[in-house]
Order: sequence, then structure tokens, then C-alpha cells
Amino acid sequence: MKTRLVWLAAICLSLSAFGQQAKHSFKLGDDHFLLDEKPFQIISGELHYPRVPKEAWRARMKMAKAMGLNTIGTYVFWNLHEPQKGKFDFSGNNNIAEFVKIAQQEGLWVILRPSPYVCAEWEFGGYPYWLQTEKGLVVRSTEKQYLEEYRKYILEVGKQLAPLQINHGGNIIMVQVENEYGSYAADKNYLDINRKMFIEAGFDGLLYTCDPAADVKDGHLDGLLPAVNGIDNPAKIRQLVNENHNGKGPYFIAEWYPAWFDWWGTAHHTVPAVQYTKKLDSVLAAGISINMYMFHGGTTRDFMNGANYKDISPYEPQTSSYDYDAPLNEAGNVTEKFKAFRSVIEKHLPAGQSLPPIPAAKPSIAIAPFKLNSKVALFNALPKAVKNTNPLTFEDLKQNYGYVLYRTTLKGGKKGELQLKQLRDYALVFINQKRAGILDRRLNQNSLTLDLPAGDVQLDIFVENMGRVNFGKYLLENKKGITEQVTFAGAEVKNWLMYGFPFSSDRMAITTPSKAKGNGPTLQKGSFQISTAADTYLDMSDWGKGVVWVNGHNLGKYWAIGPQQTLYVPQEWLKKGKNDITVLELIKPDQHILKAIGQPILNTLKKLNVN
Repeated sequence: MKTRLVWLAAICLSLSAFGQQAKHSFKLGDDHFLLDEKPFQIISGELHYPRVPKEAWRARMKMAKAMGLNTIGTYVFWNLHEPQKGKFDFSGNNNIAEFVKIAQQEGLWVILRPSPYVCAEWEFGGYPYWLQTEKGLVVRSTEKQYLEEYRKYILEVGKQLAPLQINHGGNIIMVQVENEYGSYAADKNYLDINRKMFIEAGFDGLLYTCDPAADVKDGHLDGLLPAVNGIDNPAKIRQLVNENHNGKGPYFIAEWYPAWFDWWGTAHHTVPAVQYTKKLDSVLAAGISINMYMFHGGTTRDFMNGANYKDISPYEPQTSSYDYDAPLNEAGNVTEKFKAFRSVIEKHLPAGQSLPPIPAAKPSIAIAPFKLNSKVALFNALPKAVKNTNPLTFEDLKQNYGYVLYRTTLKGGKKGELQLKQLRDYALVFINQKRAGILDRRLNQNSLTLDLPAGDVQLDIFVENMGRVNFGKYLLENKKGITEQVTFAGAEVKNWLMYGFPFSSDRMAITTPSKAKGNGPTLQKGSFQISTAADTYLDMSDWGKGVVWVNGHNLGKYWAIGPQQTLYVPQEWLKKGKNDITVLELIKPDQHILKAIGQPILNTLKKLNVN
């Protein structure tokens, strides 16, 4: 009965709040959150604005309502909004204020997570790459330069979002300070600096912290609500919060994981809904608030995937698909997990209340095989070179993402080991533009034996940034490229030319196709025709490794090792008639035929023999 009263208050107050868009109060009670002084149970799901096309935001939110959610949670991603120092971008798919306003129109509250660090399987944990170009700057610390840059950023975020808090007539009910900080350190002074910056930026409503159970003590700041990640035992949640919050609630699971993410070369992660329905039921019955991470994962595009790296495990770059085996799949359609969770939530509705009908699934189409009719060999279309005695990192070159070609000349006629010290992360090695081998940080590969022909030999090393580490102590060791030195036959190799290929778009200053001398990376272009715009999935299983753009939109990376074999193409980015496509292919330059299918392939691993 108590839970039903909570829900009834929540629904009634939500309807009145969104109808009038008046100022409301949201605060902590001893056991529940209080919305205008009445108990309110948060039933939230995580949904990240950059992982969904802007045109589809509203549709995903309607799905959230149909599952029974009354709130959505989202991070704010610093590297999206300040991609270069001092240059802020809140336009297009970065228009988070619009995202929040659409949620309000759809009758949803928002939990905002604008912490400088987000983790989120996101490049550098959300930090912009250029922070690493500031000598001495240390992220997640009280180091002066970091705090100065962080303050500028959070003030800009405040301009966009502080007016949208519930106490100002908006729908943002809570704002998270930092993110799982207890898993990283325990500096309470640093946390308090965060809190004060948030307040200075205009976030004057309810602030909270969130940490895994084992780290709540270190990541919590006195005076703020300690939310808990990763557990769903009501008694344990109450105990943890009470221990860190003067014996009081309310009780909030800030990240409840109904599944997990994927990384390249490892099986697709799935967890049956049946393993979670009873746990969800027990949490809701206990009146505990919850945020599902993820409700809808979507896709990580534009080189924004992160990576994990620990002393006891290899480097693990994450896939472009962020399907997450979530209640909504990558394309935003319902799954059996969605239906199971909806049924649980329905059980806790008060008598006479019902959920809206589930929107129909979006149609998908297949596209018959078609040829790409234009090919450019990257080695024949080099940008202006940067010269230096030693190889420079991406950060030294002021390059954020993508690829760098390192070129030098060796004296030939001998055999020896080529060694790249601290390669980050993936290198194609060429001798006179013929591929001699591949080095992969995931496999701890940093050397190969070369047998050089006589005379002067051109050595090319084409290096890919496969995603900066987004969690743990290696946040402080995240530079990309050849980060130390190159040796051949025991001698250091000097005098490099470096060519940057950031591929911030699919357009290059090339007017005519060119034929490759060897088997280096290629950029291929073509088009396909469709009679109806609908979702589809490019089948890249016959290709090697690279990136695809459709109508100028970066769809993400593909890699035949899997588990992801398809790239999701949203209906919103397609048009009836001709659609343009560009493929950057690194290791199979002769491949030139593409097709699309009506469903994703996210669970197929393959051995790729290319050396």
C-alpha cells in the first residue's frame, strides 16, 4: 500500500508539474525523496544523448514512458562540448538542453550527471584529449591547471542546464557530483571543490554522489546523498546509505546493471531478464529508487569509444555498438527484457493506473550488394608533414582522434627486430609501401622481425588510436601514437615525417581517385539507392577494419574479429533515393562490395589472418 501511494503521488505530481511547468521542490526525506513534500520513487533509466540521433530522442523517451520509467539519467560529456580548448559546442547532437526539454515535454524527470569524469565506456572517460597537452595537468585532482579548465567547462554547462532544474521550472531533479570517485581516490577536499564549482555554476538543487558498494565511504561527501551502484539487495542498500548519511535515506541505486558492454575480440555480453526481474520487484516493493544502466545504450560513434586497461588484463577497446543487452536494443526497439521489466513495474502501479501502449517496432530493410566506385590510397594523398627527430604523439601533433602515419628511411640490406616502445594502440607496418606486419596492443605486440632489401628503404608505420582508457589509474597515461621510441636492430630510429588523419569527417581534399602502389589503407566512396528510408545494418563481416560514414554521419568502427559484425544505420540519417557512403578500410584494400541486412550481428567472433 505504501509503494502504491508513492507511485500515485509521483504520477499525479508529474502530470501537474509538466502541465504547468511551474517551480517545484525536490528534496530528501528520511526514507523517500520528496516532490513538493510528497513521497516520490524514482524509476529511471540511463539514456545518453550523443549515442542516439537527435531526431530520435523523443521516440526513445516515449519508449521509456511505455516501460514505466518516470525519469531518465544522462552524463554530460566534456570532450563533446569542448573538443578544443576554449571552443564550446552545444549544437546539433550536442544540444543537451534540447534533450532535457524534450524529456520534460514527454513527462519525464531528468537526473543530470555533468561530472568532469563520466567513465561510460567513453573516450578518456569524457575528458577532452587536449588536457594532456597542458604540461603538469593532472585530471581528477586539485592540480591548479586542471581545476581552472574544469571550472571554465562547468560554468558553460551551467549556462545551458542550471535554468532547467526543477526549482527553476524545469525537470532536472538531481545533479551528480563527480562519478564513482571512491573507486579512484579518497580526497574529500577535491570532492568539496567539485561541489562548490557546481553551486557556482548555478546547480543549486539536490546534489548527490554515487559509488560501488565497496567505495561509498571514500567517494561520499558529507552533506550529500550517497547513492549506491551495482547492488540491488534492499537491506544492504539501506545499511550502506544509513552508515554514510546519518542513519537516514532516501535510498537510491544510481547504476543498476541489467547487462554489460562489449569490447573487441570478446563474446557479446547478454544476461537473461529472468535473472533480474525478481531483484527489480524487490527493490520497487521496498520503495527504493533506481536508475537502470543502461535503459538504452545506442551506438558510440565519432571515435568516442573508450577502453579498459588494468595491470592484470590486456588493453580492451570497446565496440561501437553499445547495445548493452539493454531493455531497448541498439536501434531503440523493445526486447524481451523491456517487456519483463515493464510487467514488474506495472505490478507496483496504484489501482486504476496503467502504462501507455508500447510503440510499434521500427521497420528495417536490407540493401542488395553494391560496389564502391571510387578509391583513394591514403599513401598517395598525404596531408602536410610534421618533421621531428623523434616520433611525436597525437597530443604533440594537436590531433585528437583517428590515425597518424609515421614515415622515415632506413638503410637496407639487413635483418633485425623493429620495436615500438609503448605503442598505442594498433600499427600497420610497411616496407616500401608493402605491408610487413601488424602490431596490436591488445595482444601485447610491440615488435616484429624485418628483412630489409638493399638500398634505402621507406618505413611507414600507420597508427590507430583505438580509444583512450576510461577507467582506473591509467587515465593519467593516455597519450596516443608512438609514445616513446622506435628501434631497429637495436639502434634508435630517428628523423620522422608525420601525417595526421583525424578523419573528423569523411571528406578529404582529393579530387581524383588514385591507385595504390602497395596494400596500404584506402578511402572508398560510392552510393546506394533505397525506395524507403528505414533502419538497416551494414554487413562488414567480409571487410577487415575501419570506419564507415553514410551521408556524412560517422557510423562507428568495424573490425572483423567481432563480436560486432554490423554497423547500425539509423533511418533518421537515410533518405529516399541516393545515399552516399564512405569506407576507410585499413587491411583489406581490395574489398569493394557492400550490402546491408535487416538485423544486427553482434555475437560473432572470427580469426582474421592478414599478416
